[in-house]
Amino acid sequence: MNEPSDGTLLTAYVRGDAAAFEVLVARHGANLLRAVTALLGQNASSRVAQDVCQDTLLKLAQHPPVLPDPVRGSPSLERAHLVAWLHRVARNRAMELMRSEKRRDVREKATSSPELQHDGTEGREVRAAVLEGLKVLPDDQREALVLRLFHEMSYKEIAQATGKKIGTVGWLISEGLKALSARLSPTLAVASTRDSRGGRS
Repeated sequence: MNEPSDGTLLTAYVRGDAAAFEVLVARHGANLLRAVTALLGQNASSRVAQDVCQDTLLKLAQHPPVLPDPVRGSPSLERAHLVAWLHRVARNRAMELMRSEKRRDVREKATSSPELQHDGTEGREVRAAVLEGLKVLPDDQREALVLRLFHEMSYKEIAQATGKKIGTVGWLISEGLKALSARLSPTLAVASTRDSRGGRS
């Protein structure tokens, strides 16, 4: 049996079905937290990321987006529209917090939450290295990569979510990937060496 689309759930929630909202939170909450954590980078603690997510979901509950007619009926387009909406709300809230707090001296010791971890030492190390690499990128590059890597959004969807031109999005992702690859090279080399020695011990 197919699961209800995001559009179906939004319509049901607006009509008073609280369970539909719970399904939406379960479907998008973890990815939203992951994206916000990466977006904030070294500027905030994990608690701040959780606060941003809660504020975003609260706005979803109070003022759910209305899906445009061209999107309705297509589960993939409905999902892309809702993900973009959630990201815009979270991004605006995160920018407010970063502007008001400016905690440059606070550095995360635990960079990954449980939902970001894979089984195995190599997976955790690579995941942590990705997050560390995202932290030091310029805000616009980090934002574009978060949408591309974590949400698997297209360049067009990222452009719509950020208000940037598609060409600019492509350049940001290209430059961000170059910088990220350079930072990941040592970690990937270590993992490759382990594999060549017979994998995990």
